[in-house]
Amino acid sequence: MTDENQNQNQDDPIIRDKRRIDPETGEVRQPGTEGADADASAPSGAPAESADAPAADDELTVEDILNAAPEEPVQGGDLSPAEQLAAERLGDLQRVTAEYANYRKRTEAGREVERERTTGEVAKVLLPVLDDLDRADKHGDLEGDAPFTQIAAKLRGAAEKLGLKPFGAVGETFDPNVHEAIFQQPTPGAEGETVLDVVETGYHLGSTLLRAAKVVVAVPAS
Repeated sequence: MTDENQNQNQDDPIIRDKRRIDPETGEVRQPGTEGADADASAPSGAPAESADAPAADDELTVEDILNAAPEEPVQGGDLSPAEQLAAERLGDLQRVTAEYANYRKRTEAGREVERERTTGEVAKVLLPVLDDLDRADKHGDLEGDAPFTQIAAKLRGAAEKLGLKPFGAVGETFDPNVHEAIFQQPTPGAEGETVLDVVETGYHLGSTLLRAAKVVVAVPAS
């Protein structure tokens, strides 16, 4: 009879509570307490887990708390005071985490806007110099390997490093969003409004329009 009882105890299932938050107290269990409780409740004939075995996922992370959810939906009246307190603390943590994530996004966006604004202020100082280089280029003063040609190339390279992108070329379709028409020239054969001449080159700084291009517009002759 004793052997039969021992065999029956060995066949009984062993249930271990591995929940990291104690449902009765609402406190985080320390590593190793789950195993001690399970070993104490296990039958005498069942093999006990080694104390030296490495415990997996003993640390409670923020993701564990944020993703925590009851296995089965329960009514508010069915929760113990400790479980209600744990649910309130979880809700507070989730709300604070969401607020911080939104604050960080707003801060990063504001920092990028401020960086573009500061760069734009510096770039505007260079625009008159770049305009002079364009006029000198039209007059043929930047041909060959003259020292002034090399200086002009370096200045334009520095402007590109700041993010300045020039636009405006003869033959482009006139766009009032990026072009400023200073004169309209009736042109025979013109089928639409196109750029006939560029007086001042326009510039983009990233996605921002820093200055519109001043152009002469060719319009169909009446």
